[in-house]
Amino acid sequence: MKASSQSQDIKSNLTKVVGVLLGLYLSACGTSERSANFSNDGKPNVVTTSTVINDWTQRVGGDEIELTGILSPGADPHVYEPVPKDSIAFEKADLIIYNGYNLEPGLIKMMNAAGVKARKLPVGEVVKPLELDKAGETVPDPHVWGNVKNAIVMVNSIRDTLIELSPEDQAEFTQNAAEFTRQLQQLHTWTRSQVQTIPANKRRLVTTHDAFQYYSKAYGLEVFGTLIGISTEEQPSAQTVRKLADSIRNTGVPAIFAETTINPALIQTVAQESGAKLAPRSLYSDSIGAPGSDGDSYIKMIVANTRTIVEALGGKYTPFEPSSK
Repeated sequence: MKASSQSQDIKSNLTKVVGVLLGLYLSACGTSERSANFSNDGKPNVVTTSTVINDWTQRVGGDEIELTGILSPGADPHVYEPVPKDSIAFEKADLIIYNGYNLEPGLIKMMNAAGVKARKLPVGEVVKPLELDKAGETVPDPHVWGNVKNAIVMVNSIRDTLIELSPEDQAEFTQNAAEFTRQLQQLHTWTRSQVQTIPANKRRLVTTHDAFQYYSKAYGLEVFGTLIGISTEEQPSAQTVRKLADSIRNTGVPAIFAETTINPALIQTVAQESGAKLAPRSLYSDSIGAPGSDGDSYIKMIVANTRTIVEALGGKYTPFEPSSK
């Protein structure tokens, strides 16, 4: 009887050990599957394409993510040509956040060709686009961030996707997004009030490329003319330059605007031929500014653009001072 009792005890202990080991194995497998590419400190690897999206993602993700931005401030996503390190970043990513609507064609092509397994969020495509004509074809305008209300929608999409990726950080992501959204709401209201100080007959915008439709529609401006369409890959003809200059001269547009990511030579020619003033500061169109500049974040970019437009077109600029409540 004693030998039989000992045998039963041994079997019972073996069963317990096997159960513990099996539980540990299954737990390890689940962790490995969930975070195959998570960084050594357990943070999800997030890769962004445009500098605007990178700024938003940093504000929402904070210290809970490892963030890599492909483009540097001032780089033009329309014409950016990917390099091998971009492919490596994509392959290591748990999440890739890009604009979509073909804003960054080179990077989108690389991302799709590489067959990366990361989750992909075309965050610009959560917004219903404006449609523009390109070479006789109607295409979505990718510059969706020009309307700050759209930015709020996209920020909330980033928040939700990060929560799905790393549920244990839900509280941080939610709090960060709420604070950022509060500031963006104030920015939207402020921008509209600033543009309204421009005399009604001068609320006409002439820029190098067609990147300000969302901004103009949201805040009460007319996009009077551009040298090129929605992509900076296009090149204007001499006839286009001449026609735009004639239109500006005939309607008395007081000022026209260069952009930070585009060579200003052509728009300078338009200014000379039309007699319009070239605004002393360039607009931030497809990228935030370099660190230390007046547009080195999304909020500062919108503020800087609004100030440039308002002052050049005869309005009265008042500094943006967000409240803490």
